[in-house]
Amino acid sequence: MFVYLDNSATTKPYKEVIAETVKYMETDYGNPSSLHRMGITAEKALKEARKSAAASLAAKEEEIYFTSGGTEADNMALFGAVQARKRRGKKIITSQIEHPAILESCRKLEELGFQVEYLPVDTTGLINMEALESALDDQTILITIMQVNNEVGSIQPMSQISELKSRIGNKLGTEILLHTDAVQSFGKLPTEVSGIDLLSVSGHKIHGPKGVGALYVRKGLNVLPYLFGGGQERGLRSGTENVPSIAGFGIAADISRKNLTKRMESIKKLKMYLTEGMRTEIPDIRFNSTDEGSSSILNVSFLGVRGEVLLHTLEQSEIFVSTGSACSSNKKGQSHVLKAMTLTDKEIEGAIRFSFCEFNSMEEMDYVLAKLKDSVQKYRKLGSFR
Repeated sequence: MFVYLDNSATTKPYKEVIAETVKYMETDYGNPSSLHRMGITAEKALKEARKSAAASLAAKEEEIYFTSGGTEADNMALFGAVQARKRRGKKIITSQIEHPAILESCRKLEELGFQVEYLPVDTTGLINMEALESALDDQTILITIMQVNNEVGSIQPMSQISELKSRIGNKLGTEILLHTDAVQSFGKLPTEVSGIDLLSVSGHKIHGPKGVGALYVRKGLNVLPYLFGGGQERGLRSGTENVPSIAGFGIAADISRKNLTKRMESIKKLKMYLTEGMRTEIPDIRFNSTDEGSSSILNVSFLGVRGEVLLHTLEQSEIFVSTGSACSSNKKGQSHVLKAMTLTDKEIEGAIRFSFCEFNSMEEMDYVLAKLKDSVQKYRKLGSFR
């Protein structure tokens, strides 16, 4: 049996997405900036995709800017927003468990003279709201906090964060912007832009194409571009638009929005079923994800087992999982997320991430549980003879 449980890394595109993408590569391949009929057809595809993405976020069409993915959207948000506001202040607030696209951007901004405060998280991966309030001052220009963590699935209280930054900002007489990396929540949780100034999403996390994403920018907000050229995307992101992928992204966003509630319920049942099976069948494990977190992500530490070895053992049974973020799990070093959650080295070493989608089934969960139990038992028994 083939079981793909690495959906937080990427997802299998919908058939409708593939068909739409091929259409704009094979037939309607015009440049959307061209004035002839083929250009107009391509431009119409962009408009429809923008409309679909906006509807999924309860945003306006003119607030959506297409990018090459979540990483570029994060970079655009951070560099574009702070460079436009550097005369007001130099302080940025984020968390210790953000995606590398945020953390590496923040480190670069520190080199450019900005001050970055990295908020700690508790053992469930949630930020401390009191620590956030204490960090806010009249030099703060931006808060960037991801809505759903990509390794453990913790869901940050974005509405509370939004209310807090507005209240403190009004008290201090300054505007504090709020950006959220919504790559792991978009299409998996109700994700709206109310109270948010900037929001990043990605296509390939919602069964769309790779190499496409979008940045929501609240209407009237001044964000400086960092790509210059032909002035595409209303001057914020120059470069000929990736029409095939954008068209496919629009289809994926539309399907995800219409089936959201049903899909969430189905995925939650899978997560709870596998969680209970592990809790009953496999001793000496630690659940790093909570029931209150995203239904799409289950992170578990198998004590006395190396996660990387377990990953490849499961792969031999055609079960595909992850040891952490796909953006950094192939590099040496511990998970910065689990480390920030104060896990021990052994707990981090034995961590595996299972991430679900609507194509998974209960039969697959039974198969995974059986192979997982057998693999852990064999590894632990082998380890006892070393």
